[in-house]
Amino acid sequence: MPQTVSPPHEKERTSERIRRRAKELFDRVRASGVAIDFPFPDPMTLRSFSLGEVAEILGVSHSYLRQLSIDGLGPTPELGTAGRRSYTLRQINELRAYLASARPKDALKFYPRRREGEKLQIISVGGSASTTTAFYLVQGLALQGFRVLAVDLDRRGSFSGMFGYTASTTPVYNKSIYAALRCDDDRASIRTVIRPTHFDGLDIVPGSIELRRFEEERLRRYLSGASRNPDANSRLVSAIEEVEGNYDVVVIAGAPVRDGLGPVALEAATGVLVTVHPQLDDVASTAMSLSIFSEYVRRIEEAGKSEDYDFFKFLVTRHDPRDVAEQETIALLRGSLGDDLLTAIVWESDAIGYAGLKNRSLYELSAGAVGRSAYEQAMETLNSVNAEVMDIISEVWGRPPIYVSQASRSTTAGKAKSRSKRSRS
Repeated sequence: MPQTVSPPHEKERTSERIRRRAKELFDRVRASGVAIDFPFPDPMTLRSFSLGEVAEILGVSHSYLRQLSIDGLGPTPELGTAGRRSYTLRQINELRAYLASARPKDALKFYPRRREGEKLQIISVGGSASTTTAFYLVQGLALQGFRVLAVDLDRRGSFSGMFGYTASTTPVYNKSIYAALRCDDDRASIRTVIRPTHFDGLDIVPGSIELRRFEEERLRRYLSGASRNPDANSRLVSAIEEVEGNYDVVVIAGAPVRDGLGPVALEAATGVLVTVHPQLDDVASTAMSLSIFSEYVRRIEEAGKSEDYDFFKFLVTRHDPRDVAEQETIALLRGSLGDDLLTAIVWESDAIGYAGLKNRSLYELSAGAVGRSAYEQAMETLNSVNAEVMDIISEVWGRPPIYVSQASRSTTAGKAKSRSKRSRS
């Protein structure tokens, strides 16, 4: 008897088999109920600030702030040993609102939130030590009373981890920025993935391993001949527009120019801050990244869109002031970049490194935790940078610069770095 021959089945392609396995594994993890949301096992808290620290943050005298407390004006501080007063960041922001009302001529100084007609500032931070730079920038902005949204476009979630959202390798579903970027039916509003931080006025949209899927989607479009889908990069723009009224500044971190997510950050941005380590090999790497970046911008322009940034600045980070070669590299950078290079420079600091090991910033630690001298020296450079960036934002909004001059009067702000800048203000 002749054997019956089964009709030939189309052989499953290798790529399809791998993708099917990936989907099966991911679906099984989801079905088990594991890590459906971001793990946050140790909620982070922010210390209170002494009366002296609050006076410096607000730019008022200690005696004036103490008298407000005595008169029962503004929020009631906590009284510690020997009657020492301290304020939470929420109370500092309440003080800002009170002072802006009581002293309307200084309202912008005390309460810097966007006014009508001032556009949301979206800053893309990239380069060497960019995650740490963004970390200190968003916290510094929050301490100065700005409403800030941090966006992590790193699939490793390094930026998110600094705020306690450690889900870089744990499967999550639609709980990261990917939810607002994806192009299928599961795309969600960015509102669903915004998370609070322990800094009043500072929220974050975490990054996670989910972002690998977005990179896969971009690769598929590229291989299919659609090298640039106009909608792909504009999704982040649309997502931010949903919550524009809730924030003054958005800071995007974790998206290297060479990464598939680089164009997403660059198209959404109104301003760019490029960090560079003052060594020739890092400068060469920065130059290469800028060349790639220029190609992205060219494609955006060819698509009929204008990419006119409000500012495009460079920042020197991790500088050892005793290193002669680094000093020469900074001179090279300043000679090439001119005013596009920030006056402020972030010095290499054991204090910053120690805080990083603790998953904290120096703003979250007291001077005694790292040593007063190291603490104050590090804070000088960090506050100088943040002050300069905030004055750039003020300039974009048509306001007079106040932050560099205010920082120069502070005992924990950039004295040496502010001096040259102050002479121009």
